[in-house]
Amino acid sequence: MAMGGNNSPFMSEINVTPLVDVMLVLLIIFMVTAPMMMQGVNVSLPQTTSKPLPAEKEHLTITVDRSQQIFINDYKVALEALQEKMTKILEGRQDHKVYLRADKNVPYGVVIRVISAVKSAGVEKLGVVTEPLKEKVKKK
Repeated sequence: MAMGGNNSPFMSEINVTPLVDVMLVLLIIFMVTAPMMMQGVNVSLPQTTSKPLPAEKEHLTITVDRSQQIFINDYKVALEALQEKMTKILEGRQDHKVYLRADKNVPYGVVIRVISAVKSAGVEKLGVVTEPLKEKVKKK
């Protein structure tokens, strides 16, 4: 296709360079902003010396935050409705494993009531999430 000698004022080829430029800019924007969009319930987990378990897939997580609010994954639930909601959720799942994340400042009685409600809903395995110790423990 010769330019200039042709009397056609229109260009029949698509110029892909601006398209690629725009796509690269959008890709960079999404890469930068995606980690900022991740939200969750902020809890201060107790620290232990146990080794982390391998994560096979994403499990159902019950969280009790510092103000004793209860969340199923990221959805707030009242303690009175926890057992009923868990029963309905577990009906549609083959995997009846649940992880419990409780803030270290939550009273023991509240955590036990949550565990009781979750176990009454039919949970077969309940794991407790902790954080590793930040400093190494000296062996004697």
